[in-house]
Amino acid sequence: MRITEIFCSLQGEAREAGAVTTFIRLTGCPLRCRYCDTSYAFTGGQWWPLAEILAEVETLAAEYVCVTGGEPLAQPNAIPLIRQLCDAGYRVSVETAGALDIRPVDTRASRVVDIKTPESGESARNRWDNMPALTGHDQLKFVLCSRSDYDWAVEQLAALRLPPGCTVWFSPSHGEIDPTQLADWIVADRLPVRMQLQLHKQLWADAPGR
Repeated sequence: MRITEIFCSLQGEAREAGAVTTFIRLTGCPLRCRYCDTSYAFTGGQWWPLAEILAEVETLAAEYVCVTGGEPLAQPNAIPLIRQLCDAGYRVSVETAGALDIRPVDTRASRVVDIKTPESGESARNRWDNMPALTGHDQLKFVLCSRSDYDWAVEQLAALRLPPGCTVWFSPSHGEIDPTQLADWIVADRLPVRMQLQLHKQLWADAPGR
């Protein structure tokens, strides 16, 4: 597999935010969201055998493992990697842009699926047929750039029929929307979502490998 980096840090987003986590960042992504903060993972990387990836994860010794990118599901061997991580007893999450089929991903992993808003520039790539495949163990994320993105996300959320336990996150695009304002909108509308800020950006800005 082509890997940009493997490192241990704190999870900055979603359900395991704040937990010590090993990150496996795969190289390559078919999307070009305008707010992407991991564009350094679009190209380059090193080829790693699956066994060496698993050995490195064991060496880093974190209970949680996050498979991310780029877009991890763009590499077919991400599927056996995720399965073997689950077999080894790790608690696994998979961060995916939502443009590729999530159904082959081991459901023991928590699939964190982005819904791309209009201002991401990639909303046409949303794969809505992923929605029926979500389980209560999975998570859905909307990264919002403006009030119009927020209104669009509220409309999409109302149309979805998500399984109980599936967490929905609303996140402000860093530097584009005031987090306090987003919080006020969520409270005013009594939305059944959770707001998140990117913990790693508050701690380490955009430093790779953190």
